[in-house]
Amino acid sequence: MPDAMPAGDAGRAPASGTDRLVASVARGAALPPPVVATGGVACRGGVLVAGGRDIAEECAVALSYNRVSHAVMMASPADLEDFALGFSLNEGILGDAAQIEELEVVVADGGVELRMWIDPARMGVLDKRRRRMAGPSGCGLCGLESLSDAVRPPPRVGEGRAVRVEDVFAAAASLYPAQVLNHATRAVHAAGFWRREVGLVAVREDVGRHNALDKLAGALARAGEDASDGVLLMTSRVSVELVQKAAVLGATILVAVSAPTALALRVAEQAGITVVGVARQDGFEVFTHPWRVVG
Repeated sequence: MPDAMPAGDAGRAPASGTDRLVASVARGAALPPPVVATGGVACRGGVLVAGGRDIAEECAVALSYNRVSHAVMMASPADLEDFALGFSLNEGILGDAAQIEELEVVVADGGVELRMWIDPARMGVLDKRRRRMAGPSGCGLCGLESLSDAVRPPPRVGEGRAVRVEDVFAAAASLYPAQVLNHATRAVHAAGFWRREVGLVAVREDVGRHNALDKLAGALARAGEDASDGVLLMTSRVSVELVQKAAVLGATILVAVSAPTALALRVAEQAGITVVGVARQDGFEVFTHPWRVVG
């Protein structure tokens, strides 16, 4: 079983030519740290003692396009450039990374604004499907204008590449050691991408599982990675929103430590995605398109 790549710079998707098209400019104060040390009182062995713990930070992150406000999400203040790009791709606002002309990360009182300047044609697409989202972390469908938006047909993914049973075990095992923020706080989700020849290519963490996947999508897009050529990993249950985002990514295999919902499986069937759930050290379950997992 291959070792996981570290979750620092070596565990991040490498830069590619698309980075020159996503010029990130930081303005204002420094970003808040994603982990904050706190004091307090703890009960240990029935006795109250001085305590302390590293706590996951979350803050309001506003996304705007051509100075038009679009969404406000609660997210971990890390890898925000990846979040801006991945969110834009997964929501269908952008077709590819090159359509962002400039990105500014602006820190202000009360949160962070991700200001993007995009191709005017894409702005026209955005104007046709205005969404206002303001919700708690992990809320992937807040502010949708109609029920049909919530269960919109997913894009159909390609055939991709089959994996062996041992590949599923190796991919699932690689994610936990790379979860730096979660090791410190025990309070964040992770999304990762694993490829047989490399191991863990990239991992992103966030207080919201949808945000973590958006950040990973941005990282893979910037690196030019083909999501159909490996395994998408999640530390959460498989909800319908995650399947929809995976389909936009073109991911063909989604492996999660928890179980899926019934709606997520119906959408995965439509999209052609292989969903593997309850992936633990002692086994896993293949719920859809099982032909991609071979003995």
